[in-house]
Amino acid sequence: MSSSPKVEYQTDPSQYKHWKLSFNGAVATLAVDIDENAGLRPGYKLKLNSYDLGVDIELNDAINRIRFEHPEVRTVVVTSAKDKVFCSGANIFMLGVSSHSWKVNFCKFTNETRNGLEDSSAHSGLKFLAAVNGACAGGGYELALSCDEIILVDDRASAVSLPEVPLLGVLPGTGGLTRVTDKRHVRHDLADLFCTSVEGVRAQKAKDWRLVDDIAKPAVFAEKVQKRALELAEKSDRPSDAKGVALTPLKRTVEADALRYGFVTVEIDRAKRVATFTVKAPANAADLPQTPAAMVEAGANWWPMQMGRELEDAILQMRTNELDIGTWLLKTEGDAAKVLASDALMLANKDHWFVRETIGLLRRTFSRLDVSSRSLFALIEAGSCFSGTLLELALACDRSYQLMLPDDEAASPKITVTDVNFGIYPMATGQSRLGRRFYDEVPALEAVRAKAGQALDADAAFALGLVTANPDDIDWTDEVRIAIEERVAMSPDALTGMEANLRFNSQENMHTRVFGRLTAWQNWIFQRPNAVGEKGALKVYGKGEKTAFDWNRV
Repeated sequence: MSSSPKVEYQTDPSQYKHWKLSFNGAVATLAVDIDENAGLRPGYKLKLNSYDLGVDIELNDAINRIRFEHPEVRTVVVTSAKDKVFCSGANIFMLGVSSHSWKVNFCKFTNETRNGLEDSSAHSGLKFLAAVNGACAGGGYELALSCDEIILVDDRASAVSLPEVPLLGVLPGTGGLTRVTDKRHVRHDLADLFCTSVEGVRAQKAKDWRLVDDIAKPAVFAEKVQKRALELAEKSDRPSDAKGVALTPLKRTVEADALRYGFVTVEIDRAKRVATFTVKAPANAADLPQTPAAMVEAGANWWPMQMGRELEDAILQMRTNELDIGTWLLKTEGDAAKVLASDALMLANKDHWFVRETIGLLRRTFSRLDVSSRSLFALIEAGSCFSGTLLELALACDRSYQLMLPDDEAASPKITVTDVNFGIYPMATGQSRLGRRFYDEVPALEAVRAKAGQALDADAAFALGLVTANPDDIDWTDEVRIAIEERVAMSPDALTGMEANLRFNSQENMHTRVFGRLTAWQNWIFQRPNAVGEKGALKVYGKGEKTAFDWNRV
């Protein structure tokens, strides 16, 4: 791997430096209590409950612990353990000393974590209540916005604010602007006032403007929060008496040019600037428990669960730690019949809480692939098992190449479309990847559905529009090599913009707008001298110097 310090996404509650997690029946409390001296990198202090990537890595882990280890929890109260401050958002000095790529990856991960709260609320019956018990600014308010409801303490001092525009010359980076309008339906002129105010909005005005759902005086704040948390819990169907599944540490070997897990391998060719991801099918009957009870007993070793966690970690490791590796080749390996058997068992038990949470893990992991700023090519070769759940990997790619062996039908690699490809792993748009591929046009989708369950060779898959190309064994090596070499030689900036536009090609919703605005507007603003120049707002903040803006409107 590269020589710069690595970011580690694996953690557990015993290692938390910034969060306190407690449980009381159906309600979990997640209290932010940031250690200002425990930043992920040197050069800044995390004062006033301000956060960096390390804080969000812990938050992501804590939410997963609740999802899987505590099925009895139905409502999560997000609050602060510090007096008079909820969260002041992303640490400004961290942003000021960080590279552009670091800022963008940081914003992307915080987006995904917050989107994950809404995903669990929509799909898993896990509700989130922000108990804002102090000043709440920037990314702190964005965390509150990602919850189902917000209760603000009415103490004449606490306010919610998005001060990035007037204070820092940048945008709220993790969905603040988008959620204020798309989710909370704040009137646009009031949102304009709100987003250009450093002081923010307090109490009754915040409620009147729809910035919060409710307010409470300090003497009754805790009581009101608890009452509403229990009311939200009553709407959930998460089980009250189920056994949780421990998220045991991933078994991973890190080599100079490889990451190796049980079912996932990443091999890096630095000279070619290419990484090859290989995802393996279930290996034996032990990977395919037949009942929900057996699936829970298998726990983190159940194939869909283990594979999903390993793939997620690999994506995050490569996305943050290997910036020069711009092309990812996706391969699969193993017995497609075992993948299909696993999918059938998962679908038959999809309403069981653990199966539902595992489907959610896979859905969010595939979504991380969609929004990764990397070129994605699927290589469907002999020994592949791009079927059902693993076919989603190919459908997520910018291109897919399937080998055709005209003289050996039995050895020709096949793909298989199943029911899981028609909707249980939707993209951020809410569409299935098949729906995205065919613009939800009924004739094309019905033609694919008519072949569901059938193993399709390259010619059949190409005829249905399921793969980009179907070279035979004579042309395969050269066609694939040339495609990869051409891709690697192109401008990474142009490719990132092109890929994002093509991957999210029709339907729009709040989450796609969050990512789109991050990619386009925030990317641009983060590089402008008004933000990061010698006298830019991010550079002079806290130094007592005046920002020097270029007044040209571009």
